[in-house]
Amino acid sequence: MTVNLKAGLFLILSVFPIFGQEQPSALEIVKKADEKRRGDTNYSEMVVSIVRPTWTRDMQLKAWSMGTEYSLILVTNPARDKGTTFLKREQEIWNWVPSIDRNIKLPPSMMMQSWMGSDFTNDDLIKESSIIEDYTHKLLGDSVILGRDCYKIELIPKPAAPVVWGKVYSWIDKKDFMELKSELFDEDGYLVNRVLFSEIENLDGRLLPSKMEYIPVDKKDQKTVIKYQMVDYDIEIDDPFFSLQNMKRVR
Repeated sequence: MTVNLKAGLFLILSVFPIFGQEQPSALEIVKKADEKRRGDTNYSEMVVSIVRPTWTRDMQLKAWSMGTEYSLILVTNPARDKGTTFLKREQEIWNWVPSIDRNIKLPPSMMMQSWMGSDFTNDDLIKESSIIEDYTHKLLGDSVILGRDCYKIELIPKPAAPVVWGKVYSWIDKKDFMELKSELFDEDGYLVNRVLFSEIENLDGRLLPSKMEYIPVDKKDQKTVIKYQMVDYDIEIDDPFFSLQNMKRVR
């Protein structure tokens, strides 16, 4: 093969991708990242740190989930909150409070209230919308986060979707499909929260960030940090586990 022919072949392959190596769509990228993070089922243990200008408070949690319809969160520390449980079962959200020995069903009016004094709302942590079904997805371009090449993707809620945010930007690693940053905007287009992911680790065979910082942009020196201590994917679990009765028993 002559030099000119080699150069011509190199140019053709550079301009026209080899079959099977074309860039995935924005929806495919978001779906891969979501499936990797969530799995079909999972169990996790984490520390949630509520950071304020003059103080910090830590909570330890255990959490179980199955798809997007079922989740259960148990507070194991501090002592005053130990045993407090939150349950999402399809469209219902419940809270078990040991000190009053009662299950409380959260009405829609409480979804935007702070969860346990953190920067998360009840909607953020419990009533998680589907980033696959509730949004349309558009690839905006490329960026670099934590030294990793990332896709920048815009998510716009569908007209009838039960979501809070008017727009979301998500940065997803090209190689390992990890979300490394997101920005959450209100319906008027103002940036409300920035979410940063870091400390990438092997979590039950999956390369994922083990730390998430949830930062309100208009509140100086304030954030909520989640640090995953362990994650176990594809656990054996079924619908009856996510019951009002089990909220009182789970440990």
